[in-house]
Amino acid sequence: NGNTLGIYAFGHIGSGVARVGKAFGMRVICWGREGSTARAKAEGFEIAASREAFFSESDILTIHLPLNKDTRGLITSADLARMKSTARIVNTSRAPLIAEGALVDALKKGRPGFAAIDVYEGEPVLNREHPLVSMPNVICTPHLGYVTWETYESYYAAVVDNILAYAAGAPV
Repeated sequence: NGNTLGIYAFGHIGSGVARVGKAFGMRVICWGREGSTARAKAEGFEIAASREAFFSESDILTIHLPLNKDTRGLITSADLARMKSTARIVNTSRAPLIAEGALVDALKKGRPGFAAIDVYEGEPVLNREHPLVSMPNVICTPHLGYVTWETYESYYAAVVDNILAYAAGAPV
């Protein structure tokens, strides 16, 4: 409550996170491509005045982008350096969205001050030697954010439905 939640990309997941932030009394600001910001604006969310403002104003910044040739390294050292020393960055999308090495360097410099990470450059992370794992200002989880009973039930139900449709002579 009272913090500013930055949503980078207002798609299916980003919009859901924005709604939760709003429900908890957060100021929600959004950033992303034109289509993303148009959807956020249409839903009544604030669009940051600039990319620089987005990074510098966010108390908690979450990333909700797919990884492709256009998004690889999209978040730079300069972006992270604009963040507050008290800010938190949450990346559950893909590690390479942040320029290689930029997050570790930024956290060592204290901007942002904290990170919650579920994705890594090289997965799986099998040892404690990974720099993020040993940092006291980082919470690391093993890329399992999607693993819920409901998610697996949905995945496997779709597979079974496709097999049954194929067996019935009506492949999907």
